[in-house]
Amino acid sequence: MNKTLIRGSLAAAAAAAAVVAVAHGGAKHATEKCVPVAAWVIPGGKPVPGNDIIARASQQSVVLLGETHDSAEHHRWQLQSLAALHALRPDMVIGFEMFPRRVQPALDRWIQGDISAEEFLSASDWKNVWRVDPELYMPLFHFARMNRIPMVALNVDQKLTKEVTAKGFDAIPEERREGVTPAAAPSAAYVDFLLGVYREHEWDDKKKPEASPEDPEFRRFVESQQLWDRAMAQSLAEAAARPSGPLVVGIMGSGHIWHGWGVPHQLKDLGVTKVSSLLPWDQGRECGKLVAGVADAVFGVEAPASGTSKRPRLGVLIEPAPDGVRILKVEKGSVAEAAGLRDGDVVAEVAGQRAAQPADLSQAVQRQAPGTWLPLKIRRDSDTLEIVAKFPAAVP
Repeated sequence: MNKTLIRGSLAAAAAAAAVVAVAHGGAKHATEKCVPVAAWVIPGGKPVPGNDIIARASQQSVVLLGETHDSAEHHRWQLQSLAALHALRPDMVIGFEMFPRRVQPALDRWIQGDISAEEFLSASDWKNVWRVDPELYMPLFHFARMNRIPMVALNVDQKLTKEVTAKGFDAIPEERREGVTPAAAPSAAYVDFLLGVYREHEWDDKKKPEASPEDPEFRRFVESQQLWDRAMAQSLAEAAARPSGPLVVGIMGSGHIWHGWGVPHQLKDLGVTKVSSLLPWDQGRECGKLVAGVADAVFGVEAPASGTSKRPRLGVLIEPAPDGVRILKVEKGSVAEAAGLRDGDVVAEVAGQRAAQPADLSQAVQRQAPGTWLPLKIRRDSDTLEIVAKFPAAVP
């Protein structure tokens, strides 16, 4: 069953939660003293000249640039870093977490200049596989296209990730693993980190604060995260092994990089040891987290409030239906509940347009400005109803 949350896929939500859990846990401290804006700092050390950081990174096989997916400031930093690295190592490949391997032909056509931006987003199935505002990423894509830098899809299809979460990696036949090999065993620190994420995440509208490391469901959750890490590491390693020996840069969520637990750990298992991990560091992030080993270096950026794209939420769990989009669950206190939507309703039309798949509803919600109304035509049992979802004047 292809269940989709309006706010993003389950796997993406878990990855985002991992970043948030680390970024904002504990007491707040002013970060001007540890990572000033526009400064590079080696965790556990002192500020260092940016030229030194970039020069060292350019000598590696793989450079990982982290992000919080909806932070515009993080993507500006990534673009700046890409340009600096490209100046030193013009033979470059850029890998993106945002794309599953099945859309690689679309990335190739984009780099060759054969399709427009709109065609690229359609061919890469962006509205279904990522759903974050594409305008946050387009400057990176245009940079790659302008310089004819190959782009590589690092990820696997969400269906595989969800299947591993439900059944475990070993239960998936090898021919359906998209070429992903078994992951190296996670470190105890990574398991502890993911356990905190798992306990805080909402599973079917419930949290599991008492979950233990031996919980079978939690172990499958770990395997799903490792599937993601391993798949990206394999794609990066394959790119680094190209005959020309390019510098391979990975664009991905910081949770996959933090402390070297995720993708760097899998790269090492694959024999790729020349890896540099670089992260953006928001103003307002706890300085106590800036410990040795969290990354090779961090760069101070403005606080998220000045660079984060916030989108309205309808607040429903949905799945495809033969005649529209079925609502599996309505969140309490949501816009959907206030509008009168119920579990089991089938959305047939959104703003007068047919709702043929979950992405049609998701995209319509994302386009809504604060304070606007979204008309929906739904089927409830044998009745057809007109419902209006009213979005608040400000998105909290």
